[in-house]
Amino acid sequence: MEHYHNRRPERAITDLQEILDIINRQRYMTLALCKDHNPYLVTVTYVFDFEKYSFYFHCATKGRKLDYIEANPRVYGQILEDDGYMDGMCLHAFKTVQFTGTAKIIIDEKIKRRALSMLIEKHESNPERSRERFMKQGKIEKTAIIEIEVYSFSGKKINRSLLDSNVENKI
Repeated sequence: MEHYHNRRPERAITDLQEILDIINRQRYMTLALCKDHNPYLVTVTYVFDFEKYSFYFHCATKGRKLDYIEANPRVYGQILEDDGYMDGMCLHAFKTVQFTGTAKIIIDEKIKRRALSMLIEKHESNPERSRERFMKQGKIEKTAIIEIEVYSFSGKKINRSLLDSNVENKI
């Protein structure tokens, strides 16, 4: 994939730990998928496996996401940390993480259970109750787990601290 330079390098997030912190704080990512030259954009809840540098998300065992992933496993994704519109500046404060990777449908039940458990732990207020409900035999088979192996990260930010500084020099 061709690499483009950041036109505003002062807005680039280059620190890997800052990128990983954003990933850890957020719940949703938007994925760009493509099949037969037809794009598809979808937002999903996710969990990030810091050991494997992979994302996991779940979905139905049939449908558009799986059709697109089976046809073309290359994905581009973005995670947004929204810090709100900066009134009077015509700016929006945010941090984003973009990534490229390859998606694959997980077949191995042990990996599916681990990924689903991680998703429940991240998103559910009562993880134990949810594990009992969703990790039963029969439920796992009715859930698709997708792993996205990440190849590269990049990030961009506009901080609210711009309000406290000489904005004309930074915009």
